[in-house]
Amino acid sequence: MGGVLGICSVASWIPCLCSSATCILCRCCPNTSNSTVTRLIYAFIMFLGTLLSIVMLSPGISDQLKKVPGFCEDVNGYVNCNVLVGYKAVYRVSFAMSIFFLVFSVLMIAVKTSKDPRAAVHNGFWFFKILAIVGIMVGAFYIPEGPFTRTWWWIGLLGAGCFIVIQLVLLIDFAHSVNESWVERMEEGNSKCWYAVLLIVTSLLYILSLVSVVLFYVFYTIPGGCNENKFFISFNMILCVIISIISIVPRVQEYQPRSGLLQSSMITLYTMYLTWSAMSNEPDRTCNPSLISILNQFTSPTIPEPPKSLQWWDTQSIIGLVMFVLCILYSSIRSSTSSQVRKLTLSGHDTAMLDDTAGGDAEEGEVRRVVDNEQDAVQYSYSFFHFMLCLASLYVMMTLTNWYRDADLNTITSKWPAVWVKMASSWFCLLLYTWTLIAPCVFPNRDFN
Repeated sequence: MGGVLGICSVASWIPCLCSSATCILCRCCPNTSNSTVTRLIYAFIMFLGTLLSIVMLSPGISDQLKKVPGFCEDVNGYVNCNVLVGYKAVYRVSFAMSIFFLVFSVLMIAVKTSKDPRAAVHNGFWFFKILAIVGIMVGAFYIPEGPFTRTWWWIGLLGAGCFIVIQLVLLIDFAHSVNESWVERMEEGNSKCWYAVLLIVTSLLYILSLVSVVLFYVFYTIPGGCNENKFFISFNMILCVIISIISIVPRVQEYQPRSGLLQSSMITLYTMYLTWSAMSNEPDRTCNPSLISILNQFTSPTIPEPPKSLQWWDTQSIIGLVMFVLCILYSSIRSSTSSQVRKLTLSGHDTAMLDDTAGGDAEEGEVRRVVDNEQDAVQYSYSFFHFMLCLASLYVMMTLTNWYRDADLNTITSKWPAVWVKMASSWFCLLLYTWTLIAPCVFPNRDFN
């Protein structure tokens, strides 16, 4: 259903540039909620910004960016201008996207219904909003270099760390949704089949996590060195074991009977990903081998390790972008019946958006439209949704630039702050998941549904 809505909303986007999201859709689409279509359009704009950032890293664009005064400073031949100007361009594109969504986040504070005049701005005027993004983006390229890149790197570091936590919340919600769906099907019939599916998927996720831990010890640690990596791997592995045990403790099961190992296995694998991502940003090349060097150890162990590429299309960046796309799409089409998403991005109004067809499908021959389903109450927090996209812009910026920073204009290297931000995010994610498990036990009189 979400994919159909996405296709239909994109198809309706062009004729709706100067109107609201309640414009006429193609006949192939069912009546659709205004709240869902609007978020999909914003997600589409976010994806366009991401594609533009990727284009900025291409060699042809880099040659043109060198012509911008002060944009490329080749100091003593140490700085690779082709890489540096691409990174600076990505920073400026991200700056424009972040500022745009941040302004809208502030503007949409305390919007309660679609009758609020600000809701019309949120749900319409697409042509002018795109024009505003383009204007901010063009202006950003004229920002004097000075401390801009270094300052924006620190802002991006913190913003991307916050977005990693949002990814975790959405992952927790997805895990709970999948588990509830499968358990319901087990109870309805054919329980052995669905129990087998639940067991296989959970086991597979834990096996992948265990294999990851082994590979981390083999390739990201050395005897007598890389003590930080040894601590990261061991500590996170112990924490994952603890949360897995907590999820099946009888008292937790008493208050949350559908909490189980499936959710914990997903969180465990995500934690392993964050651990690997953090170690991949260490400045010490001995403890941070490139993927090519790891493969060479199996194929040609005598070949020396090549210098690590500073381009965006390494394994870590590709996985990061895939997770970003899935996160934005999921947050755009997810039903508000989910307690986790509602508490994060939605209002307290508990209705289902994906299931709400606002009157059902149109009759034969009737033109299908996007229906305003927020006249009584908004289905999600406009302000927080824009703030999430602001953080997503910073996350994309850091991912495409491999979390590198410009150090004294002499070299482009990854730094320890990026490592600690990712590790701190993983610990906060585990703490947050643990709280979702034990909160009903600690406060039995409160409603956490």
